[in-house]
Amino acid sequence: MPAIGAVIAALSLTACGGGGASGGSADTKFVQGKGGVDTVSEENRKDAPQLSGKTLEDKPLDVADYKGKIVVLNVWGSWCAPCRAEASNLAKVAKDTKAKGVQFVGINTRDSNRAPALRFEKEYGVDYPSLYDPIGKLMLRFPKGSLNPQAIPSTIVLDREGRIAARALTPLSEERLRSMITPLIAEK
Repeated sequence: MPAIGAVIAALSLTACGGGGASGGSADTKFVQGKGGVDTVSEENRKDAPQLSGKTLEDKPLDVADYKGKIVVLNVWGSWCAPCRAEASNLAKVAKDTKAKGVQFVGINTRDSNRAPALRFEKEYGVDYPSLYDPIGKLMLRFPKGSLNPQAIPSTIVLDREGRIAARALTPLSEERLRSMITPLIAEK
């Protein structure tokens, strides 16, 4: 349990932040992009951790079931103003890219009750599933030195092989989000 306490403390410091340092050592092989988007070249990507659990609707979800698709993971909380600012952008891009093999999955964190999170999804038109992770245990699973979530909101994009390809530690506009996904759609 001390590890969970550490992640909660760390997230408290960065909650609803506008970004932050990239984390990891000098040999992480990821490139800090403009506007707070970091990317990893195809040959240097690391596997995403096993991310599974119950959704806000209390249904089982395993991100590994989406292997073969590009997966956009968005860490959010209903209480987070930057999360509210980006929510409709995420919902629109999710709808626009679904036919291109892109699956969005939210990771709702630090909402001690599901009701505010469900209201958030309804209000902002979020129709993709969100794992319910009230204490942040799923974020602890990301490997050290990878593009791991370090703030709320964070958005991580997995390639079709389930490897971490890009990350943003800031709320995203439609344009920025599309710039993270488009190169992966082009990969075969």
